[in-house]
Amino acid sequence: MRLAISLILALILCGSRLYGATFPDRGPTTASSRAALQNGVALAPADAPRAVKRAIWAANQLRLKPYRYGGGHASFHDNGYDCSGTVSYALGGAGLISSPLNSSDFRRYGERGQGRWITVYARNGHTFAVIAGLRLDTTPGDSSRYRWAPRWQRSTRGPAGFEVRHPVGL
Repeated sequence: MRLAISLILALILCGSRLYGATFPDRGPTTASSRAALQNGVALAPADAPRAVKRAIWAANQLRLKPYRYGGGHASFHDNGYDCSGTVSYALGGAGLISSPLNSSDFRRYGERGQGRWITVYARNGHTFAVIAGLRLDTTPGDSSRYRWAPRWQRSTRGPAGFEVRHPVGL
């Protein structure tokens, strides 16, 4: 019990290092109730729960990483990330998972339905998340000039064919 409390305090005060990655404990915020996107960097809502902010700040670290099939599965720390590796990294940074999950695993993650702050959409072969109103995805999305890579996107994507899940309480 004492060790668990010490670990929680260390994560809150110093950021976290988990399963091969160091996640930020601070980052950019916005006064809006939804995340904002500025030059590819997501700004977390200042009033969001700490886990939501940390998920956003963690995902911001991936914005310049390339897409790599299977990337982010053996460890949160990798040189490229696929869709589920990207979502795993964000949720790992938030302290919501302790090791990376694949798309099939995300179909059973958390609770069914949309969350208030974080929703994960998963099917065999692809996963993306919407965190505080921004979509975290690896598809080209907003522009045909983009390649597959971890990034934030303003555009929405339909849930047809996806299991819709969310972290407990969020």
